[in-house]
Amino acid sequence: MNEALPDLVAYFRVKKGLFRKELVEAALYGLDSYGCVMKTDKVFDPGDSVILDLVMDMPFDEIRAEGVAGLVTERRKHCSNFFYSIDFVELDVEGSSPLTEKLRRIREVLSKKQSLKSRRSPGSMSSFGQMA
Repeated sequence: MNEALPDLVAYFRVKKGLFRKELVEAALYGLDSYGCVMKTDKVFDPGDSVILDLVMDMPFDEIRAEGVAGLVTERRKHCSNFFYSIDFVELDVEGSSPLTEKLRRIREVLSKKQSLKSRRSPGSMSSFGQMA
């Protein structure tokens, strides 16, 4: 796998005991309007549902797309972690809901950051766009 996406993480909750939930941070390795690729040591099976909060860290603020419903479609083991392909569900990619707009904004900023990074280090990001 390539590098994690710059300044973008996903948060999700997993059950930890009967009444507790643990907030987990995971790196993202791919993002498009239909889903994402996430790396974590938590175990999911294809078909599992997950609710993600995607957070793009910015110099003075952050862009948050909260409550993104996802469906785990693929799992690949990598050392002690897993890469998960997650399809966004209940998301109108053509629409203009607040959540869709925030995801669109995150993708725009991400694209600019990646293009700036690739200009600084030519050749290092060549196959990056083929991820999701």
